[in-house]
Amino acid sequence: MMREVPDFPEPGIQFKDLTPLLADAGGLSAVADALAATADGADLIAGIDARGFLLGAAVAIRLGTGVLAVRKGGKLPPPVHTETYQLEYGTATLEIPADGLDLTGRTIWIIDDVLATGGTVAAANKLLISGGATVLGAAVVLELTALGGREVVAPLPVTSLHTV
Repeated sequence: MMREVPDFPEPGIQFKDLTPLLADAGGLSAVADALAATADGADLIAGIDARGFLLGAAVAIRLGTGVLAVRKGGKLPPPVHTETYQLEYGTATLEIPADGLDLTGRTIWIIDDVLATGGTVAAANKLLISGGATVLGAAVVLELTALGGREVVAPLPVTSLHTV
């Protein structure tokens, strides 16, 4: 239940859209269960903006943990911890709150929809570690193996439910 969108967000990119999967109750439930099964030992789930929010919240509910939204740059009020990273087609920034959230000693599992070049997961990992957390691993629904993301996030363990 994935649709491919050619030339989005720019020419040459084949965007993998998981919206049909997430819109299906059975599909969403199955994915949430499978992702939750990978997040052993986490006391907090970090969902990456934006589809990672949906998946992360579903996983957190199944595990009885909280969820932390790792936001795109400019979406949170200051002060924030930030991490800028390379995309396949430019740069981007992720943020988490710097005040009111103590990650010291927290064990976190990162959840996202797609692992492509690895930049987003690697940036989230650095960001969470800079906040004092221990990141146990990451889980994604889809891994685009040709883009080498797994190597970029190494040695962070990554579980993918499906690879292409």
